Amino acid sequence: MLFEGKFAADGGSFDNRITKLFDIQYPIVQAGMIWASGWRLASAVSNAGGLGLIGAGSMYPDVLREHIQKCKQATNKPFGVNLPLLYPDIDKHIEILLEEKVPIVFTSAGNPKTWTGKLKENGIKVVHVVSSAKFAKKSEDAGVDAVVAEGFEAGGHNGREETTTLCLIPSVRQAISIPLIAAGGIATGRAMYAMMALGAEAVQVGSRFVCSPEASSHQAFKDTVVSANEGDTVLTLKKLTPVRLIRNQFYKQVQEAEDGCATTDQLEDLLGRARAKRGMFDGDLNEGELEIGQVSSIIREIKPAADIVSELWNEFKQTATAPFVY
Repeated sequence: MLFEGKFAADGGSFDNRITKLFDIQYPIVQAGMIWASGWRLASAVSNAGGLGLIGAGSMYPDVLREHIQKCKQATNKPFGVNLPLLYPDIDKHIEILLEEKVPIVFTSAGNPKTWTGKLKENGIKVVHVVSSAKFAKKSEDAGVDAVVAEGFEAGGHNGREETTTLCLIPSVRQAISIPLIAAGGIATGRAMYAMMALGAEAVQVGSRFVCSPEASSHQAFKDTVVSANEGDTVLTLKKLTPVRLIRNQFYKQVQEAEDGCATTDQLEDLLGRARAKRGMFDGDLNEGELEIGQVSSIIREIKPAADIVSELWNEFKQTATAPFVY
């Protein structure tokens, strides 16, 4: 076996640093995606043996509290919250996490030094999302319990380095000693096995879980994702914050603006407010921002989150235990 960890005798669970850290059955984390990762999806993944995450990036403080409380009612398994650190109401979000005693927090889009200490002082396990070995090391130095290394293939907001997951995971593994979770382009058990062989100890899966009934995103967006083909996503808005999305009328407007050497202010005006909500939550497929990963090209059906977890796990287990065929 190429990776650290071991299967239970009955093959029904996996034992490594990540499963112990989160007290979960499988080393599978559902990404905390905006407009998709509400309490229904998070609780379904946690009930299935993975780690479900509520995506706080699209939630006002009172909405976040509601989702946390409903998730507690829907599962007695561990779950967490993904919190972008650049959120304008970050102080209020932090207080809610502490008051509601959320056990696990994944932070992103900011400096982990700012809040990691306070969260850990309150017994919360902290994971930070990075796109480079450099920032993985800084996260380890800040005291986080683990890092998610997210490659260029991922949907939503990406790092400026444009490093693919295949290259990123070994690089981060060399740079840190704490547990490592791989993200970006992972939608199958075979891909999960590949990431674990490269040094990850779990995977974070986003796009695949968008295509589930429990995801809170609009049905029209889900249907668009399962019909996406190779090359239908693109990384754009690099002058602002790079984001991978599906090509549509809004993307064409962005491309024309960038080809015309638009300033940052002009791009911000074009983006406007609630563009992602308009696309992914309200279902405006023309003028909305449709964030999804490259791996959407192999996702062809919408199925329950529990079935997705089961398929990931069973294919991973079969790949790990099958004889290698030349």
